[in-house]
Amino acid sequence: MRNNIKLAFVFPGQGSQSVGMLSALGEQYPVIKHVFNDTSRILGYDLWNLIQVGPESELNATVKTQPALLAASVATWNVWEDLGGPEPSIMAGHSLGEYSALVCAGAIGFHDAVSIVADRGKYMQEAVPEGLGAMAAILGLPDAEVIAVCKEAEQNQIVAAANFNSPAQVVIAGHADAVKRAMDLAVTAGAKRSVLLPVSVPSHCALMRQAAERFAARLQKIPVSAGHIPVIHNVDLSIQTDGNSIKQALVEQLYRPVRWVETIQLMEKRGITHIVECGPGKVLTGLIKRIDRNLATLSVSDPESLVKTIASLQ
Repeated sequence: MRNNIKLAFVFPGQGSQSVGMLSALGEQYPVIKHVFNDTSRILGYDLWNLIQVGPESELNATVKTQPALLAASVATWNVWEDLGGPEPSIMAGHSLGEYSALVCAGAIGFHDAVSIVADRGKYMQEAVPEGLGAMAAILGLPDAEVIAVCKEAEQNQIVAAANFNSPAQVVIAGHADAVKRAMDLAVTAGAKRSVLLPVSVPSHCALMRQAAERFAARLQKIPVSAGHIPVIHNVDLSIQTDGNSIKQALVEQLYRPVRWVETIQLMEKRGITHIVECGPGKVLTGLIKRIDRNLATLSVSDPESLVKTIASLQ
């Protein structure tokens, strides 16, 4: 890798899935379908068929989305390694993407990760009956004002900032009625827009504490250790090297906000110059451009961009 380049990898979370994702990569690189076949054996259903033909409603169900995105990101990473792509000096993942980062860093085994993210999705879905919770994106309102709006909208319910995605985008989560009140208050406070998100689970808020308790018990059954590449954790920007500390960060991630802006800022402070989004879509690439335009962002979601990205870094 060129001497003036310092590379980071980021892995997408829910919202980056789409029917047909990785189709071109799967046709060109057999390891893609090998990873999905492996995943399907663990889950007991044909995951590759689901992401290629849908239905979209089934792919978007949390319990299916989470292993689908994990497999997609890990499969893409395997192609990167097979083609001789350079190893990043640091990694991070947005929400669910943190599991992809930990697998690719060698902290969690892939089979274990597939099993636990499927259970993670199940626990999250079961913690809040469908229709009771909601998430919304607040655009164009400072973080402090979004937090204040949520406080005002609570009215004995739960609504809070869940994802600090970019300087102009904060996602909120909580009880559906409270989220709707916060959306209206945000617009009154000067937000450019407030957009209800098509999700079935209010992630990263106190409504997920029950799921977190179940998940903590589940995590105790799998081995987790320090990987060979540092991973920044969503909840506190830490880089943990102890298995139990990593598990605790993953548990807390369920009910605490994703600090994505600060994650990217930390990468820049550590000298990162180029960031590769490893997985389907370009959601994180778009967010990073809004956070720091000095960082070069690269995508590897199709064969052409993958080959070009590796060539540009060597």
